[in-house]
Amino acid sequence: MAEPNMARRNMTEQLGLDQMPKPLRAVTPAKVDSFDSCPRKFRFTYIDRPPPPRGAPWAHTGIGSAVHNALKALWDLPVAVRGPDAALKELRGLWPTVGFRDQTQRQRSLEVVSGWLSSYVETMDLTDQPRGIERTVGAPYGDLSISGRVDRVDEISGPDGPELVVIDYKTGRAVPTEDDARSSMQLALYAVAARRTFRTPCRRVELHHIPSGVIAAAEYTDETLHRQLRRVAYTADDIDTAKQRLAAGVPADEAYPARPGPACGHCDFRASCPEGKAAAPARDPWFAVPEGDPR
Repeated sequence: MAEPNMARRNMTEQLGLDQMPKPLRAVTPAKVDSFDSCPRKFRFTYIDRPPPPRGAPWAHTGIGSAVHNALKALWDLPVAVRGPDAALKELRGLWPTVGFRDQTQRQRSLEVVSGWLSSYVETMDLTDQPRGIERTVGAPYGDLSISGRVDRVDEISGPDGPELVVIDYKTGRAVPTEDDARSSMQLALYAVAARRTFRTPCRRVELHHIPSGVIAAAEYTDETLHRQLRRVAYTADDIDTAKQRLAAGVPADEAYPARPGPACGHCDFRASCPEGKAAAPARDPWFAVPEGDPR
């Protein structure tokens, strides 16, 4: 009997290298969105090693992380102690220390966001444990391997049995709309991946805007999901093309062109991008810190 390694080698020789299955291309919502927004920033983030130096940390990024992690920690607590007070205790322990103009702004923004979070938690059924919290989900699509980390996955009763709802928390200034939820490539990928991971239908997605309490929801059909997946496949092709052009000797800034716009003012890699510096003035690290209640 042939040794296992010898048997595999013989099979490879019989099939020929051109007949061997190709590895799946790994994609995440973050990578796809980054390339669609600005190929130059994608290169700085995922291709260049070492990457260019980043700018100073943004206060609003730390605030968003603190809110997300406080909500995650809330669900890890026993049901009897869950509530606004518990959420605020977690938030205070996670509150960022960098990016603020001064200590007064840091404290004031903590008070504002505490009000958001308390109001949001009061609307939740804290006895109904979600199917997933900060859960990594994944699914294949053609030659793509899709994966992502979902803020929350709830289970509801559908007409034909249990169904999933994908929930994404938002802490920025812009209040999301139903159109935002319906057109979100990220949410579509999460819905497909959650359905595959949990083996449960998933059509509904929701954007929960913590500052205003607004919930923007959308119901996907198989057609709309496939449309979003095709969009992802096209972007994955563009990512591969850029990588191939770079390998063929095309200058990096041509293979991964910048897409200048207002967001360049608060890009992490602004200092390394002449087009970005020309497109928008630099923003202060605290420019998006909340200091009032949008409610």
